[in-house]
Amino acid sequence: MNSRPIFRQWLPLATTWLMMSAEGPFLAAVIARLVDPKENLAAYGVAFSFALIMEAPIIMMMSAATALVKDGRSYRRLRNFSYALNGLITLVMLLFLLPPVFDTVAIRLIDLPEHVARLTHMATLALLPWPAAIGFRRFYQGILISRRLTKYVAYGTVVRISTMGGAALLLAQATELPGAALGGLALSSAVVIEAVLSRFITARSIRDLRVSPDTVDPSTITYPAIARFYIPLALTSLLALGVQPMITFFIGQSRMALESLAVLPVINALVFVFRSFGLSFQEVAIANIGARHEGLPALRRFATVLALSAAGGLSLIAFTPLASWWLGNVSGLPPDLAAFALIPLRIQTLIPAASVLLAFQHALLVHARTTTPITWGTGIEVTGIILILVVAVPFLDLPGAVAAACALLIGRAAANVFLIRPSAVAAA
Repeated sequence: MNSRPIFRQWLPLATTWLMMSAEGPFLAAVIARLVDPKENLAAYGVAFSFALIMEAPIIMMMSAATALVKDGRSYRRLRNFSYALNGLITLVMLLFLLPPVFDTVAIRLIDLPEHVARLTHMATLALLPWPAAIGFRRFYQGILISRRLTKYVAYGTVVRISTMGGAALLLAQATELPGAALGGLALSSAVVIEAVLSRFITARSIRDLRVSPDTVDPSTITYPAIARFYIPLALTSLLALGVQPMITFFIGQSRMALESLAVLPVINALVFVFRSFGLSFQEVAIANIGARHEGLPALRRFATVLALSAAGGLSLIAFTPLASWWLGNVSGLPPDLAAFALIPLRIQTLIPAASVLLAFQHALLVHARTTTPITWGTGIEVTGIILILVVAVPFLDLPGAVAAACALLIGRAAANVFLIRPSAVAAA
């Protein structure tokens, strides 16, 4: 097997992730040009971290659908499982938004200024539909990927990005909403539209699944079996995304805290552009490994090129005058914040390559249905991040954004090292 079929399947998904990665810079640029940009950028960044925590248990549903949905019975059972999980996370988010609970986290734990906390609450409320809509569309997109129909995933994302951009510009022109709330409403409206469209696009594939003969061993697709397979994946996402509020907490206690909270959404959005190379690779790798691992040589070659391209592209921006252009002109940061963002951006230039490696390691383990090491690897990554922050913020007195960048890079490298052996066993 050569790399050409892999590239054809990967490209629509990479385009999808690249389009989604434009959401962050676009919304940050809009917010930065509205009233009180520093406070609203900080509030939007914190609210988005909260929303990521809530969506964490459902985000791996795409990988689960790619690996498990093979016939009508497996489709119905995983669909019911995902719907129940969507309902549960929406309920949890509603409880979190209750003022006593929210204020305890935002004001007492994270130590946000009260006016920033109020903006954060508005933005988080606007993001209430986000987690369940993400879970809904990732389930149906996983079905498309398993059937080699990745181009339709990209079509849905075009609609999502168009909706997000139109909603943000309309709200900015027609309302006086704070920038943080505007960003939350624009994101929620876009992902709800994409979720509905994903179900519509998948209709034919679902009809084919329903009439196809059952081929999956029923004992492997019972609800307890699905839970045993999926819970390690959900814990992995929960740990990975749950570390964001922890990072926010440490930044809130750090030197130059407000500046750090303001620039991190911009830095993270740019790094995400190049991390998307790896994020789009995981499901493609799962679908192409093959029953006898015949696809592994081509996947390894493709992953190597992908990792070098991702890290090289981010370095080209971070270590050249393009950095000032991106941070100042494109993202709209004031000169002082643009200069402050430069060092943490450069520290993270290796993260995209590490993300490609992690995606390949995860794909091998999911294909082998050995998901527990994924959770352990993420636990090691999160532990590494927290340990670095514990040292860097109170003892080394590093600015929050610099401490966070160091922690993210070291934690990801630790996870890669831990997963070398389990993924090698899965590939054997």
